[in-house]
Amino acid sequence: MFKTIAIVVVALITAVLAYAATKPDTFRVQRAASIKAPPEKVFALLNDFRRWDAWSPWEKKDPAMKRTFGSDATSGKGATYAWEGNSDVGQGRMEIAESVPPSRVRIKLDFVKPFETHNIVEFTLEAKGDVTNVTWAMHGPNPYMAKVMQVFFSMDNMVGKDFETGLGNLKAVAEK
Repeated sequence: MFKTIAIVVVALITAVLAYAATKPDTFRVQRAASIKAPPEKVFALLNDFRRWDAWSPWEKKDPAMKRTFGSDATSGKGATYAWEGNSDVGQGRMEIAESVPPSRVRIKLDFVKPFETHNIVEFTLEAKGDVTNVTWAMHGPNPYMAKVMQVFFSMDNMVGKDFETGLGNLKAVAEK
């Protein structure tokens, strides 16, 4: 009986690991919102790390989070922001890699905890009359351990919900 159970357990683990190997080598999570504000106003909120506390969903997950801003500018290309917080926010660093007013902000995102990852975050803004369409995307490599986790958890659902909350917060702040 024990031998049969062990064989079934090993077969299930092997099946999960084999299925995980079929997952893509990269991932992308993306959400969009329409904000009734000019792109310049929305861009200013995205392009300055000191203004993220007004809209970022992670700022509220750990009010005691330690934040460190780069010694130079906190906005535009080269601006940096590092944080260390509870298990909801982890630890990491962001650097604005590209800033194209008022249409795009590209950020290099490096997590240290809970897992080391290196991703790219992109905000694109497109004016349509008196509305700005904002797209928030994150993409990067999908290492094998992340693939195994994705057998059980949807990264798109988990991170996507935070993006939706953040875009809702950004909309509320920008439309004031």
